[in-house]
Amino acid sequence: MLITNARIVNEGREFHGDVLVRNGRIDKIASSISGAPGIVVDAKGKLLIPGMIDDQVHFREPGLTHKGDLVTETSAAAAGGVTSVMEMPNTNPTTTTRERLAEKYALAVGRARTNYAFYFGAANDNADEIARVEPGESCAVKIFMGASTGNMLVDDPKTLERIFANAQIPVVTHCEDTPTIKRNEEVARARWGDAIPASEHPSIRSEQACWLSTKLAVGLAKQHGTSLHVLHLTTARELEFFTPGPVLGKQITVEVCVHHLFFDESDYATLGTLIKCNPAIKTAADRRALVAAVMADRIDVIATDHAPHTADEKANPSYFKAPSGLPLVQHALPALFELVRRGEMDLHTLVRKTSHAVAQRFGVVERGFIREGYWADLTLIDTDAPLRVDKQDLYYKCGWSPFEGRTFPVRIDTTWVNGEIAYRNGEVGPKPLGRRLNFALKR
Repeated sequence: MLITNARIVNEGREFHGDVLVRNGRIDKIASSISGAPGIVVDAKGKLLIPGMIDDQVHFREPGLTHKGDLVTETSAAAAGGVTSVMEMPNTNPTTTTRERLAEKYALAVGRARTNYAFYFGAANDNADEIARVEPGESCAVKIFMGASTGNMLVDDPKTLERIFANAQIPVVTHCEDTPTIKRNEEVARARWGDAIPASEHPSIRSEQACWLSTKLAVGLAKQHGTSLHVLHLTTARELEFFTPGPVLGKQITVEVCVHHLFFDESDYATLGTLIKCNPAIKTAADRRALVAAVMADRIDVIATDHAPHTADEKANPSYFKAPSGLPLVQHALPALFELVRRGEMDLHTLVRKTSHAVAQRFGVVERGFIREGYWADLTLIDTDAPLRVDKQDLYYKCGWSPFEGRTFPVRIDTTWVNGEIAYRNGEVGPKPLGRRLNFALKR
C-alpha cells in the first residue's frame, strides 16, 4: 500500500511525503515514491501521524461485558486513531495470576481491532506471583493505591514494599489515599445526607488524597530503584514529585489523561456524574497546570483511562452508587486537537505524548514512530473537516460519550493497524488486525 501526498508529522518534523507499506511495515518514506505496486491511498494533504498508543484503558472483558468488550472498545479505539492499547486488570475475575493473564491474551486473539497488551494486577496476597512475571509477559504491574477498586486495593505496607522491591517489570500506580477519602466522605454525608452532588467529587477525592499517595509511591520507587509510572495525575501540587526532561532515562514518569486536560470542576454543573472519575476532575487552575506541565515535559504521556459504564449506571441519583469512569478512546485525539486549536498545546507535543513517549517509556518494540522498518500503525487526520460528536456514530457498547454535542476541529479519516486499514470513511473494518505488543523494557 502506498500513501501519497501526506503531511507527515513525526519526531519533531513536519514535511510532505509518501509512505510505502509492505508486509505490515513501513518500507520507505520519501518526498515522492513512484512505481510501487498495490493499493494507492491519496492523503490529499491530510495530516499523517503515528497512531496513538493508549497506555490506560478498561475494556471490561472478562466479566463486565455489558459495559464493553474487546471487540466494541477496540473498534471505538480504531475509529479514534488509537492503534495500540494497554488494558487494565480490574476485570472479573481480576488479572492477578499468570494463568488469568494468559487467558486474557487468548481472548484478544482474532478479535481485537487494535494492538494490545495487558497489565498484571497487584493485590494484598499475590506479591510472590508478581515477582515471577517476566519482561514481555505484561506491559507493567498495576497497583491500585486507592479506594473503589474492589479487592484490588493494595494497602498493606509490607506488600507494597515487596512489590516495589521485587517486580521485574515496571510498576504503574493509581494514587489516592483511602483514609483521606473516607474522612472526606463522612464530612460530605454530614452536610448533604444522601443527596451529595457530583460537584463534591473533587472535594472527596481531594488534592490531599492524591498528594499523599503519590508521595508514598514515589518514595518507594526511589528507595527500591523501581521503574515507576504514575497514572492520571490531576493536581498542580503533585507536579513537585516529577522532573522535566525527555522520557528516555527517567526512572519515574507520569501521565495525564485527556479528560483532566479538557474538563474542570465547572463542568460538573452540566455533566454531573457523566464526568465522575477517579481521581476526580479538579479545578481550572489544576487543569491549566497540567497542560503547562505537558508542554514543559514534566508530564511524559497522555492517555485516556477509558472506562465505560452503561448510561443507566451513570444516571444513578446516588453519589455513591453512580460509578466512576467515562468512555474516551474514540474522541481523545480530536479533543487534544481542540487544545492545539486554542493554542494550549502544539502539534509536535501532541504526537510525542500520545505515541513516541509512550513507546519509549514502556519499551514498545518497533511502534510509536513513522520509521522505516517499524510496524505501520498510522492515523490520517482531516484538519479541514470538523467533527460533531453524535450518539449514532459511537462504537462504544455503552452508547454514550461525555463529548456528545461538541464539535472538534478535526476528524479521523483513516487508521492503519499493522499496515492494513482498520477504519476509513466512518466505518471500522470487519477484519481484526490487532497483534500482541512486544516490550523490550525491563525494571
